[in-house]
Amino acid sequence: MLKENIENLGKRGDIVEVAAGYGRNYLIPRKLALEVVPSSSKMIELEQKVLRKKLEKEVESYQGLIDKLNQVSLTFERKAGDKDVIFGSVSIADIKEGLDKLGFDIEKKRIVLDEPIKRLGNYTIPIKVFHDQRAEVKVEVKKEGEAEAGEEKEVVGEEKMERASQIEEEKAKKEEEAAVQEEAEEEQAEKEAQEDDSKAAPLPEEEQKETGQGETEEVEKKE
Repeated sequence: MLKENIENLGKRGDIVEVAAGYGRNYLIPRKLALEVVPSSSKMIELEQKVLRKKLEKEVESYQGLIDKLNQVSLTFERKAGDKDVIFGSVSIADIKEGLDKLGFDIEKKRIVLDEPIKRLGNYTIPIKVFHDQRAEVKVEVKKEGEAEAGEEKEVVGEEKMERASQIEEEKAKKEEEAAVQEEAEEEQAEKEAQEDDSKAAPLPEEEQKETGQGETEEVEKKE
């Protein structure tokens, strides 16, 4: 019965069959396993329950890493010729380097890639995290220069949006100024109209009398 997780053999608590020499000369002396014999069956059963609980906690601890790796997307740029065949390749070493930059310490042997990637496209690369527990990392291989072209288009698009926004602001500002000017002209016209009405209004009664008297005296003098 395995007391520790051993790659390509089993997990804690698993009962496995191995060569007598491997068990007696390697596993048992290093306390990696216990020999199962009829006389120790009860003890083995109790030990197995303890190891199983420990294993469950270990699997839970690795689940967080699996979830994070499942969200990873790596992008590589390569020169390519006809039929999207790239010059060179994307290897396990490239993928490990990409994961290292993101803060993941993954051994090369845990990256499942049968042969290097040699074509443009999107790929899903399995990562052995803990025995049969695996994550999947997304890998995209782009033609060299495509990313820069995409960035340039994005910049141009942003500049167009910014320019359109400026035009809209200038237009709104001009409309506001025109409205203020029109309102000022209407106020001025109304003011001038009031002044004209004031000049054309009839004289007060006393002024009318004085004016009438003056006209009478002038007529009498002429007679």
